[in-house]
Amino acid sequence: MHTLLVTLLSLTFFQQVATDTDSSRVVVYPATTKIEVNNSTRLTIVKEVYNVGGKDLSRARIRWFSSDSDVATVDSTGKVSAQSPGEVRIVAVVDGQPGFAMVTVPQLPPALIRLTAETTEIFKGTGAPVAAVVKNRLGQVLPDEAVGFTTSNPDIASVDRNGRVTGYREGNVRIQGTAGTVASTIDLRVVPNPAASYEVVGLTSVKTGDVLRLRVKGLSIDGQEVYGFTPSWSVDSYGGWMETDGEEGVFVAEQPGSYTITAVVGPQNVLLHHVEVSARHYTQELVKVGRGGIANHHSGDTWVFEGVDGRDYAYVGTFLYDWMKVFDVTDPENPILTDSLQMDARRINDVKIHPNNRIGIATREGASNRKNGIVLLDLSSPSHPTVLSEYTETVTGGVHNTWIDGENNLVYAVNDGTRDIHIIDISNPKKPKEVGRWGLDKENKSLHDVIVQDGYAYLSYWNDGLVTLDVGAGTHGGTPTEPKFVSQIIFDTPNAHVAWRYGRYVFVGDEIFPPRWNADQPIEASGYIHIVDMSDMDNPIEVGRYEVPEAGAHNIWADDDKLYVGYYQGGLRVVDISGELRGNLYRQGREISSYKTTDHMTTTPNWPMTWGAQLFKGNIYTSDLNSGLWILKLVDRQVP
Repeated sequence: MHTLLVTLLSLTFFQQVATDTDSSRVVVYPATTKIEVNNSTRLTIVKEVYNVGGKDLSRARIRWFSSDSDVATVDSTGKVSAQSPGEVRIVAVVDGQPGFAMVTVPQLPPALIRLTAETTEIFKGTGAPVAAVVKNRLGQVLPDEAVGFTTSNPDIASVDRNGRVTGYREGNVRIQGTAGTVASTIDLRVVPNPAASYEVVGLTSVKTGDVLRLRVKGLSIDGQEVYGFTPSWSVDSYGGWMETDGEEGVFVAEQPGSYTITAVVGPQNVLLHHVEVSARHYTQELVKVGRGGIANHHSGDTWVFEGVDGRDYAYVGTFLYDWMKVFDVTDPENPILTDSLQMDARRINDVKIHPNNRIGIATREGASNRKNGIVLLDLSSPSHPTVLSEYTETVTGGVHNTWIDGENNLVYAVNDGTRDIHIIDISNPKKPKEVGRWGLDKENKSLHDVIVQDGYAYLSYWNDGLVTLDVGAGTHGGTPTEPKFVSQIIFDTPNAHVAWRYGRYVFVGDEIFPPRWNADQPIEASGYIHIVDMSDMDNPIEVGRYEVPEAGAHNIWADDDKLYVGYYQGGLRVVDISGELRGNLYRQGREISSYKTTDHMTTTPNWPMTWGAQLFKGNIYTSDLNSGLWILKLVDRQVP
């Protein structure tokens, strides 16, 4: 949440400047302007109020700021340089008095169009889609750019405005797609159709949230099966949706009921497929097992482990405070606070424990001496941990989150200063040293979290989405100390905050706070969980989401086909992630249970801010920003 705080403070400032025109004492000219990408213009101060409060501002230093340097940058002279399409607010501050201008960088025209098809051979009397990808000269995809399609021979095949080609007689045909002044073609062939009849193949009974894959099978006159058809799919009712995936139609329902699915094979072949959808039902619920109340300050992350003494412990960080709390949770119904380890910090956001359970890592931000970094803990007496060493040399700007690679004795640390991953060798825990680092090659970036699983590091890079690195998987030449880039996916909603890999999917959580918030007041967070299919590591695809409308996502954990989400004011949520996932899991009824983590021992009454979840010995451990440690369990619901 450190990066969130900086972002929100900046946004609040820009919004205040934007709306407070009457009180602005500095006027920037021009107030609005357009600049093409790679061009620049200079803004000037044309009017200042002098002697404000008896102070002469005529020679005051002007400071210039850009609200989004990915769109446009501004230097100390007011020169604005356009980087990429979008809108940006430029702020000039003279002795604390702001003036502003709005700069628009227009979208670049199409520079490239590429046509693709699932198949280059179309059976006579059937159809197939042609897809168009349009990009500008920066390589940015223009998804809303209009594309016009034409055919070289309408007697052989036609093409509609959506790019669907229908074959009428055998022969070769060329399809052209045009966007702006650029064009591209693809050659197709209409071939003999051995099918005399057709039918839809697939289940007729599913539950909400089940991904139903359908195909069209043809039968020849002699009864031979024929495949290779790419129909146009649709569904008749609200509450369910269809999409095409190669030759398959993919259907998912959010509401129970009867659905009729239509598959248009060709002008003369329209098939209907009826599906009955029933509601999902779960027989488990979350119940409280134990409680480690902390009501005198805000809590941070928690980590649970079995100590070298054979007892179980939960370490809890703090927010805007300088203690790490130590709980003995051997009896999870009765946690006992055994120690509070004080550190020079305004925030101990993250706590991680080495798999050997002998070394702990606590992150540090806001130290009074401005030397932040990480603190290594000696856990030989886990009920009373002591500081073993510190590492601040290259991460003094602060560390927000870490991940421990126990096999290689490495710590992957998120550096608040560089916004890079710093790799720290702790094989000698008394003398940690940096042995590698990796970061996006750009100036304006914000890295929030890292997790390492099966040789891949998943970096939650805020506005730059999810970045995956090879750190020993062996697929892209990376090693634990020399990461190699694998892929990146950027989301429509920014604020990529945390990630967790489970099976073929990576679950990526947003973190979005309102422009003005107070840790001692109820916070209306928002944001959801993105579901990314990583079947092709080089080409991640967002296929679904889990979105609780009234709350905001935070940290996550996954195990046994269940996703555990600390959903801030929405409490702890448990979600069924079995099978294939598509669409919005919340609306599909895949939520198994939820629990609001709030009681009388809280800094903010009746307002949960659930941090995350960790599974340990059959229980679920979480901390709450407002109320400390919670221990829950998923049990069979008692039927009266």
